[in-house]
Amino acid sequence: MARVFRDGLFEGRTAFIAGGTSGINLGIAERFAELGAAVTVASRSPDKVDAAVGQLQARGARAFGQACDVREYDAVAAALGAAAAHFGPIDMLVSGAAGNFVARALDMSAKGFRTVVDIDLLGTFNVLRAAHAHLRKPGAAIVNISAPQAYMPMPGQSHVGAAKAGVDMLTRNLAVEWGRDGIRVVSIVPGPIDDTEGMRRLGAAPGAREKLERSIPLGRYGRKAEIADLAVFLCSDAAQYVTGAVVVCDGGQSLLGSHGFLPD
Repeated sequence: MARVFRDGLFEGRTAFIAGGTSGINLGIAERFAELGAAVTVASRSPDKVDAAVGQLQARGARAFGQACDVREYDAVAAALGAAAAHFGPIDMLVSGAAGNFVARALDMSAKGFRTVVDIDLLGTFNVLRAAHAHLRKPGAAIVNISAPQAYMPMPGQSHVGAAKAGVDMLTRNLAVEWGRDGIRVVSIVPGPIDDTEGMRRLGAAPGAREKLERSIPLGRYGRKAEIADLAVFLCSDAAQYVTGAVVVCDGGQSLLGSHGFLPD
């Protein structure tokens, strides 16, 4: 991929990435580190944290890891405190921890619905609320990772839709409340992104990939690197007047609605 941003763009900056041990979020961690940021990744599994930190350090990154469950506020606060103690005030925060499974509402228990809401929505609140004390103010940028289910109904995804719609509204509310602190808050809405757990679950049926690609005006799945580069832009000085935005990066898929996800 062609170089988009200058080397050293994030030199001297620090980043904390919740859910940063896999998928889109690990891709963001890798991109931030390539551009000079000191990166802390966090997720529930200590083994995944250790593996991600090792992977980042093998690429020459300054990397640190913390295991925590985003549903537990005290654990999140401790992880953020440890990251700030290790690297200093946090300049860039990415909240990307998420849960998902495919189930229609009548096939889903209340516990299953609540689990996804607790991870996606409550977890996002916990990360952002606990991070406020450690953010470099003014100048910090927060990026929440949302999903098209927030505004585009899909069968088997009522729990995710409710949770991510809440994430996007939380983004807007905190952009208003924290703007006077000099903190910017935005959401990224990735569309179908290749080699991610979400697409392995949603696109598992035979022929699903081909059907989905036909529903995308640009004719292909996105790449994790494309979401990472969008996160870089939104955290950079080039976006310093952007806050409260919910930025869709989906190849135009949502312009045609959710039919690509509907059963034949």
